This record gives sequence, structure tokens and C-alpha cells, in this order.
Amino acid sequence: MPSDATHPTADRPWLARYNPGMPADIPVAGVRRDGGGFANALEMFTDAVSGGADRPSIHYFSRTLTLGDVDHASDALAAALVANGFSAGDRLAVYLQNVPQYVVTVLATWKAGGIVVPVNPMSKSRELTYALDDSGATFLVALESLYHDVAQQVVADRNVACTVITTSELDLLDPGAPLPTVLAGSKRQRPGDTLDLIELVKEFEGQHAPTPTMTLDDIAFLTYTSGTTGPPKGAMNTHGNVVFNAQSYRTWMSLTPDDIVLGIAPLFHITGLIAHVAVALLVPMPIVLGYRFDPVTTLDLIEQRRPTFTVGAITVFIALLNDASWPGRDLSSLTKVYSGGAPIAPSVVERFEKEAGAYIHNIYGLTETTSPSHGVPMGARSPVDPASGALSVGVPIFNTVVRVIDEDGNDVAPGEIGEFVTSGPQVVAGYWNKPDETAHALPGGSLHTGDVGFMDVDGWFYVVDRKKDMIIASGYKVWPREVEDVLYQHPAVREAGVIGVPDEYRGETVKAFVSLRPDIAATEHELIAFCKERMAAYKYPRSIELVDELPKTVTGKILRRNLRDQPSS
Repeated sequence: MPSDATHPTADRPWLARYNPGMPADIPVAGVRRDGGGFANALEMFTDAVSGGADRPSIHYFSRTLTLGDVDHASDALAAALVANGFSAGDRLAVYLQNVPQYVVTVLATWKAGGIVVPVNPMSKSRELTYALDDSGATFLVALESLYHDVAQQVVADRNVACTVITTSELDLLDPGAPLPTVLAGSKRQRPGDTLDLIELVKEFEGQHAPTPTMTLDDIAFLTYTSGTTGPPKGAMNTHGNVVFNAQSYRTWMSLTPDDIVLGIAPLFHITGLIAHVAVALLVPMPIVLGYRFDPVTTLDLIEQRRPTFTVGAITVFIALLNDASWPGRDLSSLTKVYSGGAPIAPSVVERFEKEAGAYIHNIYGLTETTSPSHGVPMGARSPVDPASGALSVGVPIFNTVVRVIDEDGNDVAPGEIGEFVTSGPQVVAGYWNKPDETAHALPGGSLHTGDVGFMDVDGWFYVVDRKKDMIIASGYKVWPREVEDVLYQHPAVREAGVIGVPDEYRGETVKAFVSLRPDIAATEHELIAFCKERMAAYKYPRSIELVDELPKTVTGKILRRNLRDQPSS
């Protein structure tokens, strides 16, 4: 444990300063309505149902499913899984967009005693094959379109039995409502060689799977990392991890059953799983789903469903700000707004607050921390580091200790840069079937995040960058994040990504890729000059390439590794 003098995280002094009354710790097992603790994540949902099955659970465009609807559907699907050979401990892969069937499938898998394997709906054959093979999933629930385009051939090519259940994004729409714009290209593609989810729910209506015996130590999700340093690894997010951080969101954001969560993060991602699904089951509160992120659709859903809370990548908020339909939109219901998963430029936060009326609170975490490890307390404002311009990612959440260490593993003083090492109830036990990787990343159970940053004297943390993204120009360290933050200050810049490129004189030099806002023009030379005025000589980009779009993950994080792979212009 680091000393109080070096690491204010030890006694959490900011709680009284920035969020009076915030507890330093919360029960690891969560808190039911009767004051007891949960034995597993499924009990969050059963507790919610017992408190009122007629409460809304999912808003899917103009259709609303109640807690009772979701309970009955997941009961039936769980019974169907067991009838088709699913056993406790088996893995079920979910290959869906943000549709109600996602929540139903997660609950059904848990009711059958199984482990959920979320799969990115953007995954192609190679990536889906890897997820199925590595996890050993014997069941797959997929959208009809994804099965037709990708999964059918994957399943046929594998020498492993896999039961496939398909469903459609059109299944649970209000039959009397017009088709949402984001679904305009959707059509039924019912495969003849799969089971149909809706048909199974009808066939097994009223039936239940045997009650599973699951503890907080059992695995709830196998969530695969992005594989930036090698093949993706299945982080073993336990029921205890899920319950703890669902409760962390509930308490940190002061969420109540009167709140409504806007599901803008993809549900396969740890943010969607915890900040949308798990916390909605716990509170309980309705979740608004819109198939996939689309700016116009999202703005429409905000005005129609009046959500109060959301967590999304900053690129989502940038996309909303720059959509042609943005002027005059009413986002006044959104009062609890958080962003994580990608660096946030202070200028974007300022613009969103000015135009939408909501302050974007920063939050930080990893797949291996089951979503948050740090956050800006609700109602507080994130300080900006005067030296780098970086916005603080917040302070460690409940029960969490974060060390900042040097290359030798020693704690560094406040203000000094080092690697974040996180310990707490949300940290996973390891990676699925990868003991060497587990030992490397989680020695002694503490997560070596690979993220570099510092803590100030008040306990606020700042992420500088990923260790591997650091640029060495003429012997000086340049963090891409700092250059990107300066570029975001230019009124014409919509998105920016910075990498190091080979340079005969400097060894490496800074290059930026920039997409512009549709209403403001700028040249590469203007942007370079803008940065040169605001940065040390070794930091400012020597070249800038204007592009229409920057490569991003489905969660909105800009992929610097893809920028490195692009041919030089």
C-alpha cells in the first residue's frame, strides 16, 4: 500500500472536498432493496423484478418492454438453451447490435448457469473464429444479417459443434410504428439451419431452467481485449466484478429508478455491459436502445425518451455536435453525462456544455477493471493540467487504490509520470486460459494497465498516453495526446490522431491526421502553424494529413495503429 504522503488515494482526501458525503468504500457484494448483498449478478435483476415487474426495462424505438417481459423471455430462452444441451459453465457467444435480445440473452445465459462471450458485431470471419475457438463457446446467438454475412461460413468451417440461434433487429419493433431510419436497410434473412430466438421464447414460454449455483467468484463475461499488443485476450469479468461496478455507477452518479440510461456505447463493450446493462438491472431503470449509434437516430431518441444518464466515447459527442440536425435539438433531459474510452480534449467539453447544456464528466477504466477505476465525482469539474492541457480522468472510485510507478516498480511522487497500477474489487482475476499473460499483467492481483500518467497533489489523475504510443523526437518524449489536445483547440478540427513517423534527422517526428468540421475550412499549413505557436519546437507536427474520417474502434476510440499502417502521403 502506498503511503499517504506519496499517494493521497490511500485516504481519499478529495471526497470531502469535491463530493461531500461520498463514501470511501461500498459493499463489494452490492446492496439489495432489503439491505442484503447479492450472490451473483443475476440476482440484481431478480431483485428488480420482485420490486415491480410492470416497470419499464427497455425502450427500443417506440416499443417498451417491462421487467416482467424481459424476465419471462429470458426464462424461456434459458429453458430452451438447457433443452438444447447447454450446461452450467458453458460459454455462449453473443454477436448482436444494441437490440433488446442482447439483454434477454445475457440474462438467459446466466439463468442457465453459463458465461457470456460478447463479440464485436464488426468482427469478420477471422475475428469471430478466434473468439469462438479461444472461449470454447458451444452456442452462438447472432443477428440474421451477421449470420448470413459472416457466422454461417465460420460455423461450417470449424470442427466444433456449435448451436446457433438467430434473431433480427426487426423482431421487437412496435408493429404499428414507422421503420426507424437507422433500420431502413434491414430485412429478414431467416436462415433455415439455425434456431430462431423469438420462436424458442414462444415454444418454451412459462418454463424455467434449473436454478444455477453461481457465486461472486464465477465468471459472468469473457470480454475480449482489443489485441493492441498481441492476440485478443478474454478478460474474466466475474459476477463480483460486475456487481461491484454496477453499484459503483449507481452510487457515483446518484442514479435512481427515476433515471433513464441512453445506451450509446455498444453492448458488447465493457462500457455497454456495465454502464448500460448491469447498472440498469441494478437500479433498476430503463435503458434506451437504438440498434447502433447513428447521430440523427440518437438525437431523436433523446428528444423522444428523455434519458437522463449516459456514458459514451467522446467521438460520439463530437458526432452529435457536428450533425446537420444538431442546431435546436433539446438535450435538456441529459443531466448526468460521462465519457470514457478515449482522450477528451477540454475544448470539446466546453463546446458541448455551451451548446447542449450538459457538462461531460470524465471517467476512466479498462476491460480488465470491468469499466470504471476512476471518475470525476458527479457535480465536480475535471481540472486541466496547466503544463500539458490534459483533462483529468478523475479520482479512484470506491475501494480502489491506484499506484503510479516508474520502470523499476517504485512509487513516484505527485506530478511525476509513471504507469498506473490498479487494485480493487473490479479488477479481473486474469485472462481465460492464458496464465503467462495473467502473471505479466496482474502480478499479485494488481493490474499493470500500460497507461502512463500522473497524480497531482490533490489526488486527481491524468492519463498522458499509452506507453507504446510515446514518440521520441530528437531524444525528447512527445505524447500524442498532448498534440491532439492542441489540435482540438482549432475551430476547424473535428477529430485528430497523432503518431510518430521515421525521420532521418530526429529519429522520429510527429505526424497528425485530421478530419475537419463540415462548416469550417483549414489547410495543413494553417494547422501546423497553429500548433507551432502553442507547443515546444520538438512537439508540434511536422506534417498533417487531412482525411474524411479517422479509423476508430466501434466504441469510438481512434486507432493510432491503423494510422501507422497507412501509406505516407
